[in-house]
Amino acid sequence: MFSNTREWIVEWGDCDPAGIVFFPRFFAAFDTSTSRLIEAAAGKRTAAIIREHGIVGWPMVDISAKFMIPASYGDRVEIETSVTRVGRSSLSLCHRLTKNGALCIEVSEVRVWAAPRSDGGSGIEGAPIPEDLVAALSGG
Repeated sequence: MFSNTREWIVEWGDCDPAGIVFFPRFFAAFDTSTSRLIEAAAGKRTAAIIREHGIVGWPMVDISAKFMIPASYGDRVEIETSVTRVGRSSLSLCHRLTKNGALCIEVSEVRVWAAPRSDGGSGIEGAPIPEDLVAALSGG
């Protein structure tokens, strides 16, 4: 399956009063990492993918996190994002954030390829992931 790795530098605003990353900031970093993985697989930026396919994005519908060691202001960490499953309109991912080779946090999430509702109503619904992107995300 497809994977992508990026560096993230923990900034002052990412931290809580204890000086460690405030947990919602991890999830913001993983959201960016998901987009970078899809961009790498598609060979296009997020805005172009959204326009081309008439979608609203790939919102998260399930998440599980396991925290091992903290990350703090100034830390340079790596986030490896890997596809673990590709379905018709959803994909499962694993994010592994490491600091100096040590695992800090591991997250599993499910995202949906989401489009405006086809019946014209308000809201969104799952839409089929394009075949070429399915192939790329599957490592094919």
